[in-house]
Amino acid sequence: MSLLHHEARQESLAELSRFRGEFYSCLTARSDALFELADAVLCGDGPVRSLAELSLVGEHRRGHGGVYAAVARGGIDTDRLRRALAAVSLPRAADGRLVLAIDITCWLRPDAHTSPQRILCHTYGRGKDQHIPVPGWPYSIICALEPGRSSWTAPLDALRLAPGDDTATVTAGQLRELLQRLITAGQWQTGDPDVLVIADAGYDAPRLAFLLRDLPVQVLARMRSDRVLRRAVPPRRPGTMGRPPRHGGEFVFGQPDTWGTPDTQTVTGTRLYGTALARSWDRLHPKLTHRSSWATADGTLPVIEGTVIRLDIDHLPSGATPKPVWLWWSGTDATEADADRLWQAYLRRFDIEHTFRLFKQTLGWTAPKIRTPEAADRWTWLILATYTQLRLARPLAADRRRPWEKPSPPDKLSPARVRRDFRHIRPATACPAQAPKPSRPGPGRPPGRKNIRPTPRHDVHTPRKTQPTQRQTKKSATPRPRRTG
Repeated sequence: MSLLHHEARQESLAELSRFRGEFYSCLTARSDALFELADAVLCGDGPVRSLAELSLVGEHRRGHGGVYAAVARGGIDTDRLRRALAAVSLPRAADGRLVLAIDITCWLRPDAHTSPQRILCHTYGRGKDQHIPVPGWPYSIICALEPGRSSWTAPLDALRLAPGDDTATVTAGQLRELLQRLITAGQWQTGDPDVLVIADAGYDAPRLAFLLRDLPVQVLARMRSDRVLRRAVPPRRPGTMGRPPRHGGEFVFGQPDTWGTPDTQTVTGTRLYGTALARSWDRLHPKLTHRSSWATADGTLPVIEGTVIRLDIDHLPSGATPKPVWLWWSGTDATEADADRLWQAYLRRFDIEHTFRLFKQTLGWTAPKIRTPEAADRWTWLILATYTQLRLARPLAADRRRPWEKPSPPDKLSPARVRRDFRHIRPATACPAQAPKPSRPGPGRPPGRKNIRPTPRHDVHTPRKTQPTQRQTKKSATPRPRRTG
């Protein structure tokens, strides 16, 4: 082992130990039980299926009753944990900028009829071409993306949406607070490139860019293929009478005759998609009206200009027919290099889906049958803290593969493979949780006293036997005389 590699391992181990100590400091109630519960999630042999099974992991030294009590009545200082997540090392793009992806994933709770603050969540994949609304708790999660193809992200914040919340307004506030924490932690300084925020078609990108216009942020989001935007107003000719127009001609996504000549056009060869053709049109904006999220706006609505990028590819790896992708960028005057950088950065947004799948299928984010939304928030932050420990332990993990799996280089390990080796990394890190105190049975009933409470009789486990109905006949008071002869 080279000296440089040894120093890098020591630095990674020190950062992991610091985060574990800070995470323990964020636990304000039942801290030891919550901390050992996080270690049980990290050191489990297989996917997490229930809280009771986590109490059987060797790293959790308490009973199953303590697990449920910690999740139900524990305490986490989420503000301090948010600052701790923003202070760790974060991945950056090739030009040194932070790239954040935001998306909403749902914790479905269709059978929890008494759980409050549930919202109808649109689910996909439960039927052929069907979007079925299922009650659950939607969470808005922000992750920092890595530049290349990877299943790793860096979760930075999670926020549960309450009934009646406007998605764009809540997301803008969530991003604003996160950027302030990143600036305070030194992740962004004056002179650095603007932070790129990537979202899917479910977000109103122009409104999001308008709400964050005073921050060093650029918004990149996909738009539906049936949108209609407006061009910039052409220069006003001298002597023209009347009020000047606010919007130019229409740019209809579904009508190529309205596009005109693109401002930039690039052709890039890719390994999975063949030839990628990217064309961009500058200074396009939507025509806003006083409806939906702009219904409460006063005065004249703003003109939010941006750059539209259309991406066309030859084929998909699955063999399906590829459809064009329309992107809207809050910046203007995009060059050919900007157009290529933006659509390639948008493809990295799908890495957040790998994180959601790991949360639900491996770490057991949606496995517990939790009743209250406060306990759901507590368990969600616990999962974010465990995933961050996996990411910080990435340079320290060895490849403990299954016999049927292919070997993987140390820098290409997936989160699931790093989790297999975390049990061997954990002893070298800080473990501030204290051992549970020995307990003995209670004193019981004082001598000389009897239990005067009536014993309830509930036949719960054995079905009640039903007596066969007998036909009752009314007997007379005097017996009938016996017939003779």
